[in-house]
Amino acid sequence: MGGVLAALAVAVMGMGTLIPVATYVCPMLCMLLLQVVFKICGSRMAWAWYGAVALLALILAADKEAAVVFAFLGYYPILKPRLERRRLGLLWKALLFNGMTLLAYWLMLRVLGLEALVEEFSEMGAVLGAILLLLGNVTFFLLDRLLERKPGRKRG
Repeated sequence: MGGVLAALAVAVMGMGTLIPVATYVCPMLCMLLLQVVFKICGSRMAWAWYGAVALLALILAADKEAAVVFAFLGYYPILKPRLERRRLGLLWKALLFNGMTLLAYWLMLRVLGLEALVEEFSEMGAVLGAILLLLGNVTFFLLDRLLERKPGRKRG
């Protein structure tokens, strides 16, 4: 089952270039698949699954930005239970997301030099970059709530 879900995740990451917003949606969909592997197979298998999908996505996915986002944040469903047990769990989650996001984009802009991304961020400016990070935080915490849901639970 883990292999089939990993293949599905790599295929999802490969679709990241079809729709511009898929750059952020594809890593989140893969995190949902990781959540399934984590719940059924445990953390050791989930870490192996994450490593395989992240590596294959970095190699095979056309959208390198989506692949890097998954590589830097895709393991979150595995860490989520640990972060929730800590005091100030919400703060730790925010620090993880913002730290990894800033590190990933610094790496993509300064080290990897993804031309399209460099051009996009230079046109956008600092204010729009801050707004993008704020919207990323909102999306991350919505994903966090989605990962808490139990399957088959109906809202009434």
